[in-house]
Amino acid sequence: MDSQTELAYLIAALLFVLGLHQLRAPASSRRGVQLAALAMAIAVAGTLVGKHLVRYDWIVAGVGLGSAIGIAMAVVIPMAKMPERIALSHAFGGLAAALVGIAEYARHGGVLGGAKTAALGVEVLLGAVTFTGSLVAFGKLQGTLADRPLNHRLQNSVNLALVAGALAAIAYLTVYAADPRVFYAMVGVAFLLGISLVMPIGGADMPVVISLLNSYAGLAAAATGFALSNTILIVCGAIDGASGFFLSLVMSKAMNRSFTNILFGGFGGETAGGGQSGRAGGPLLSGASIGDALIALTSARSVIVVPGYGMAAARCQHALRELAELLEQRGLTVKYAIHPVAGRMPGHMNVLLAEANVPYDRLFDIDAINDEFASTDVALVVGANDVVNPAAKHDPTSPIYGMPVLDADLARTVIVLKRTMNPGFAKIENELFVRPNTMMLFGDANKTLTEMVRELKESR
Repeated sequence: MDSQTELAYLIAALLFVLGLHQLRAPASSRRGVQLAALAMAIAVAGTLVGKHLVRYDWIVAGVGLGSAIGIAMAVVIPMAKMPERIALSHAFGGLAAALVGIAEYARHGGVLGGAKTAALGVEVLLGAVTFTGSLVAFGKLQGTLADRPLNHRLQNSVNLALVAGALAAIAYLTVYAADPRVFYAMVGVAFLLGISLVMPIGGADMPVVISLLNSYAGLAAAATGFALSNTILIVCGAIDGASGFFLSLVMSKAMNRSFTNILFGGFGGETAGGGQSGRAGGPLLSGASIGDALIALTSARSVIVVPGYGMAAARCQHALRELAELLEQRGLTVKYAIHPVAGRMPGHMNVLLAEANVPYDRLFDIDAINDEFASTDVALVVGANDVVNPAAKHDPTSPIYGMPVLDADLARTVIVLKRTMNPGFAKIENELFVRPNTMMLFGDANKTLTEMVRELKESR
């Protein structure tokens, strides 16, 4: 490897690590993304100056096509659809890794050593699983596929057989590399495995699935680095794979899900929700009026906002930020409580609130703010459901029992903005909605918040 390329890879690796460190907090996350983008640019530039490259026309064409697709996705896809956008990005990354592996085998399949053949096989396997698995996740998030778990009686046996078959093929190829029939059969099995693993997983677990597929894409990149003897791919792929894996573990704990079940596509038959334990059991209260909610808000001294996927669906983060600013002008303290799995991907709420220019110092994770609900006048729940369900704290029969939830029910008054009384992803009723200290404001949250903002401005 050329000395210029090695230096570029070293600088890029350091910037990637520093960028990942900056992502630990919302206030520094934008800087972290910028550092990571700079690192990627340096790594690409270092690769392009390498003497092993003899043609640049296909590279330029690929850069142009990829840039056009990326810019179009960034411009066209709204922030509310960011989970779907991330799923597509993972699909592209997985497909890229798989295609690189297939191309490398087509060029050198007969002369590759056992170690490189194994790395190539793992690369293609993980890349193909990431590609088709991400497409299924995209379909579930988009609604083109049913978000319920699509189980069948033999799913565990089928998944185990596919995994065993793919690994057996890779082991065979390390000895008999020049057997394209086995290699391409393994490729087909890998693409099928991605579908078979994600289909049985319900929409409630898509945040963990997205994180896990990100880990697979990173590991595929690391395997690509071993196959191509490329240092930067090994380093960055390992960082991506490890961070994605540990994030998946953290999110599984936050959702009270079995990580083993998610990892193996619902292995053991557990599904997201599905039970009716945790029913509220109380009377259905009539919806409160905007006037009632404004009286509670303007009489308060402190408000904690709890956003959920309903905020993303209604695209009301800008109206919510404007309402918070008007309340702060009246002397109220407004904070935002962010549950780690609110929405449909890690950091979904942070991204939407950042787009609306909500100050980073107003955002607090569950551990930092949960103790404050008991002394808070109003908890304003905007489209959140399972993450504020008290059943998780006291009902052992509930499917979400043991899941860490935000203690919004402890606030003196709870105002819930929601379209209907329909349950959340866990498919159970939320007893918070029928608590005596809860006001339900039914309807489109964006329209409701906009009307609240208008009335507050007129009352000044």
